[in-house]
Amino acid sequence: MQENATSQDIQRLFESGAHFAQVKSRRHPSMKGYVIGMKGRQDIIDLTKTATGLEDAKRALATLAKDGKTVLFVGGKTEIASLVREAAEKAGAPYVAARWLGGTISNWPEIKKRIDRLADLTEKKAAGTLAKQHTKLEIVRLEREAARLTERLDGITDLAKRPDALLVVDTRHEKHAVKEAREAGIPVIAIMSSDCDLADAAYPIVANDASRDTVRLILGELVSAYERGRTA
Repeated sequence: MQENATSQDIQRLFESGAHFAQVKSRRHPSMKGYVIGMKGRQDIIDLTKTATGLEDAKRALATLAKDGKTVLFVGGKTEIASLVREAAEKAGAPYVAARWLGGTISNWPEIKKRIDRLADLTEKKAAGTLAKQHTKLEIVRLEREAARLTERLDGITDLAKRPDALLVVDTRHEKHAVKEAREAGIPVIAIMSSDCDLADAAYPIVANDASRDTVRLILGELVSAYERGRTA
């Protein structure tokens, strides 16, 4: 069990700029209770609720890790994609840090076929069997196929089954991933700003999801909790 959020936790969030939300005109109605004021036209987030949400998410991730569950990290926004990739790699978890590949959850058997196809092509190339079994033209075509699959499946090539949970940065931006997860009954842990629908996450962490400093801080906390859970 994690400790409750402290004033130091809230201060770290504040220093990262986590309290800055969207302009009021973009606020989703569900976020009203998370906004404590405005600076100009910009909403200001109640960081005590952010910190509480973060602690809840950390407990959930620790439990998932302890039970050997698979968490898929999702966040393809240009400004934060590299942070999502780095966090997932540190946690040893699969990730989607680019455009969401439709069907990753809703049509998992087809996605698994593509993963297996890429693994087969990669194995044959490494073993040198492609050159023995195919013409030069066929090899060029197969290598192009492998390159396309590698690009599209980046981050999920080791995914053996549908994920047990998603960790999403910006549910509004990742609406397709969230929709597939919700329809499949897969819980979503999310870093989400005031323009997102609170109902899209089982474990919402309401914060500035466009700030690299904020996202780096929160992902670091979440990954640490996940790693602790695995060793518990």
